[in-house]
Amino acid sequence: MTDTLLSYLNTLWLIVLVVLFFNIMIFVHELGHFLAGKWRGAYIDRFQIWFGKPIWQKKWRGVQWGLGWIPAGGFVSLPQMADMQSVEGAADIPADLKPLKPLDKVIIAAAGPLFSLLLAYVFAVVVWGVGKPSGELATTTIGFVAPASPAAEAGLLPGDRITAVDAVPVHKWMGNMEGVRELVAMSEGERIAFDIERPLPEGGVQAQRVLCGFVLPETQWWQRGGLRQVGISPAAPMVVGSLLPHSPAEKAGLVPGERVVRVNGKPVYSPAALAAMAEVGEPLLLELETAAGARRTVEVMPELPANWRGREGARAVLGFRWDAGQMPLQLEHPTPQQQVNQSLKWMGDTLAKVAAPGSSVGMEHLSGPVGIGHYLYRMLQAPEGWKLILWFAVVLNVNLAVLNILPLPVVDGGHVVLGTAELLLRRPVEGKVLDWVQNAFVALLLAFFAFVTLKDVGDLVPSGAEPAELPAPVFSES
Repeated sequence: MTDTLLSYLNTLWLIVLVVLFFNIMIFVHELGHFLAGKWRGAYIDRFQIWFGKPIWQKKWRGVQWGLGWIPAGGFVSLPQMADMQSVEGAADIPADLKPLKPLDKVIIAAAGPLFSLLLAYVFAVVVWGVGKPSGELATTTIGFVAPASPAAEAGLLPGDRITAVDAVPVHKWMGNMEGVRELVAMSEGERIAFDIERPLPEGGVQAQRVLCGFVLPETQWWQRGGLRQVGISPAAPMVVGSLLPHSPAEKAGLVPGERVVRVNGKPVYSPAALAAMAEVGEPLLLELETAAGARRTVEVMPELPANWRGREGARAVLGFRWDAGQMPLQLEHPTPQQQVNQSLKWMGDTLAKVAAPGSSVGMEHLSGPVGIGHYLYRMLQAPEGWKLILWFAVVLNVNLAVLNILPLPVVDGGHVVLGTAELLLRRPVEGKVLDWVQNAFVALLLAFFAFVTLKDVGDLVPSGAEPAELPAPVFSES
């Protein structure tokens, strides 16, 4: 009971941290508008975090400070900028309020994205100092090819080292949207080109190009569509860990620390490959190597655990755990400008894939506050998660700055365009036309927000298609 309560409290605390994190970003962005407005002598009616009717508000020094009930964004109400009642609600406008100069409007509008970008640099300096945990997997060697998968049909084999995907060189399996997994998921066209180096029996390697199809995992209508997969997984260490009591591995005399080199006379590169062989339920001849380099051969008969019989997904196993090793956490220290440049590249690459007609990436794969919040929540649960959060803050603030400076109605970039047009034309844009455009864009923005929120929530709801998780295997003594 105590453990359950502590788990709930920990979850609640993580959620509170995620909400505070979002609000800091929003506050700093809106603070840019607020301070620029004060500097340029603008009338400021409200400073509100989140939209909708305030659930808390307080008047201080002529400005109403508040917290809305719709947890998305925030605003500083500046009636002299443009009519924003459709988004911010009616403002209390003094009767003698004079219009702002066009240059003042441009400065005030641009200040929000500028402050978001400055906040990104602040976080980037901290990340530069404390380091960013590396989530990369350095290998590009294929460890397992799923039977009947597109990769198997194309002729890819375990042991093949991938050097490029669609002519883009790769040096890792995943990480920074530059690995094998990401390039496969974001590929375009009907076939994915893999440049590989295949080990030859007589030694050396053979370079070749393999054209491979792909599959899109099935999802429910309320979930995001699956991204491209070809049915390959990376090579991984094959070191025997702890043995389960009365298991086939224990009966055969396997020793923790030994490395599995070959199975039935063939090289093996991945625990997934050995698990697939064990499922068949036939004897396996394992060639093992000790840390000192000595080799021996052992026959093991896979067995169905006693407590798995009759359960969905039950299969024969060898009965030992793999030793992942005590790998120290790797920290990177990219410079602030490298972090900002990487964030801009990710954003550009993602939007390019969304727009590309031959890509499987669509608008549904973009995330709203719920999806981003869930991602932050998972980061906080990881080792050194606070360092991941700092790094992700750079990405989010760069995205916030760029999206808000785009020349679109309602957002800051739209106000910059209006102020610039007024500066050049020496008269403000027609009010009725502006109202129509802004209301139409607000409707589109709300529809998109509802769409991505549906997908964000849908991804958190189990589809019912996942098989039930099997308990820890238990073997009988016989």
